[in-house]
Amino acid sequence: MLDRDGFRPNVGIVLLNQKNQVFWGKRIRTHSWQFPQGGIDRGETPEQAMYRELGEEVGLQPEHVRIVARTRDWLRYEVPDRYIRRDARGHYKGQKQIWFLLQLVGQDWDLNLRATDHPEFDAWRWNDYWVPLDMVVEFKRGVYEMALTELSRYLPRGEHRGRYMRPSPRNEAMERNSHMALPPGASFDPDPQNSVIGQPDQPEQA
Repeated sequence: MLDRDGFRPNVGIVLLNQKNQVFWGKRIRTHSWQFPQGGIDRGETPEQAMYRELGEEVGLQPEHVRIVARTRDWLRYEVPDRYIRRDARGHYKGQKQIWFLLQLVGQDWDLNLRATDHPEFDAWRWNDYWVPLDMVVEFKRGVYEMALTELSRYLPRGEHRGRYMRPSPRNEAMERNSHMALPPGASFDPDPQNSVIGQPDQPEQA
C-alpha cells in the first residue's frame, strides 16, 4: 500500500527498559541491527499496526508495554534504487513512518523472537538510547535522528541530550558495546565489526 507520492506507511518502535536502554533486534541471518518496525496494513491505524508488529516481531502483547509518546507527523526516507526490487522501481520511493516510544512494563523473559513462523530477528540486546551516526545505514540516518530527538524529550529522568548525531569512530563504539552487560536470553553479534543499524539485507518491497 503506497501513498500517491510512492511512500509506504510504516511504524517504528523504540522500546525502553527501566534503564532507558533501547531494544535492538538483529535481522535474521545477518549482522544488521535495527528497531522493530513494519508496514501499516490497509484499514489499520498506526497504533494498531504498532501492536501487531510488536507481537509478531518480539512477542510482546499490549499489557507488556506502555505508550509513552509518538511522533507527531510522518517521517520519510527515500530508498536508493539498489535496495528496491526491480519490479517496484519507478513507483516505490521509500517509507513514511510514525515512531512510537514504549516503556516495557513486563520482563525481559516476555520477549519472544519466535512468536511467528516467520521471525524477523535471531538475537536481541539492550543498547544506549543514543547511537553514533556511523552505526546507521546512510539513507535512514535522517529519520533515526528526527525520531530519536523528538521522542527523547519524553525519556524518564530527563535524559534529553543531543548526542545522537555526534560522529564517533566505529571501533570506539564497538569497544564500548563489547563490554556491555546483557540480560538473560540476549545475545551479541558474533562479528560486531560488520554490524550496521538498519542496513537492508534484501531489496525493500513496495
